[in-house]
Amino acid sequence: MAPGPIGLLERIKHHGVLNQGVVQFMSEKIKNTGWVGYRPEIKILDCTVRDGGLINDHQFEDGFVRGVYDACVSAGVHYMEIGYKGSKKLFARQEFGDWKFSDEDDMRRILGENDSDLKISVMADAEKTDYKEDILPASESVVDMIRVATYIHQIPVALDMVKDAHDKGYETTVNIMAASTVHEREMGEALDELAGSEVGTVYVVDSFGSLYSEQVRDQTQFFLEKLKPAGKEVGIHAHNNQQLAFANTIEALIGGANLIDATINGMGRGAGNCSLELLLAFLHNPKFRIRPILKCIQQHCLPLQSKMEWGYQVPYLVTGLLNQHPRSAIQMRAGEEPNDYVKFYDEMVDEEA
Repeated sequence: MAPGPIGLLERIKHHGVLNQGVVQFMSEKIKNTGWVGYRPEIKILDCTVRDGGLINDHQFEDGFVRGVYDACVSAGVHYMEIGYKGSKKLFARQEFGDWKFSDEDDMRRILGENDSDLKISVMADAEKTDYKEDILPASESVVDMIRVATYIHQIPVALDMVKDAHDKGYETTVNIMAASTVHEREMGEALDELAGSEVGTVYVVDSFGSLYSEQVRDQTQFFLEKLKPAGKEVGIHAHNNQQLAFANTIEALIGGANLIDATINGMGRGAGNCSLELLLAFLHNPKFRIRPILKCIQQHCLPLQSKMEWGYQVPYLVTGLLNQHPRSAIQMRAGEEPNDYVKFYDEMVDEEA
């Protein structure tokens, strides 16, 4: 008989990234189902509609959004992120779909009262959200979690947004974008501030898909050292520019990250994200069911592939290698020469053959 996959604890021991005391602690936390173990603290957040909306200006039809919601409920996913809370002062309503703004009426049109165990999140960008006005008290909303997305220089704004959301009754996260561009000292100072705030989880975010597994491991450990003593959790949000989103997510998970982002069929801006179906298969938690995700891919994702592009392409590799935002690769793929990889590479590195 072929050997089955090793359990999560065995993976942790094999990597040797945690000391014996932590391994013992996690041994006590991990539940066993036959020969495969799982860590019940791990929570999965699906951000298909929110991150996928960056491809098509958030103009998904209701049937797609409902399909993702139904799949997440049936699959046992913990959170679904339905969109952004974008400022209507900055973004014209006629230029973007409903999920750029995630108004209460629009969410309830899809979710009703969300009579399920699935929690709903929305993302609020620092300096791009009228959060004091547009984010209602949690008692008046179908939303459970506010995720604040911030660049390192916007941390003071992010802290105020977290306090506002916390005071309104929401769970909160802070997603520090473009972590691969932030110096360790700056990141440490930001994490010290966040450790003293009301935030529940802080994310390592590989916005440019440029990080390798050892870098993700180091960042996860750094975040945990700063945040765990204050009772905070660490999350991971990976992009797939170098086809490492799944591997990097596993690395963060093994290192102790407990809130994990993924998208159905890897849908997301540019090269996309860690695929939810891969992640559910890896985790072996009996709570999860992969069939509803496969059904959603078949019924809702595959028909969209002729209308919008996501997933690994060589130009996204180039921007990932250079630790740059994928906007130039996105423009190239939408242009007249979408497959002239050499020209794109030469322009990006200012190099002649």
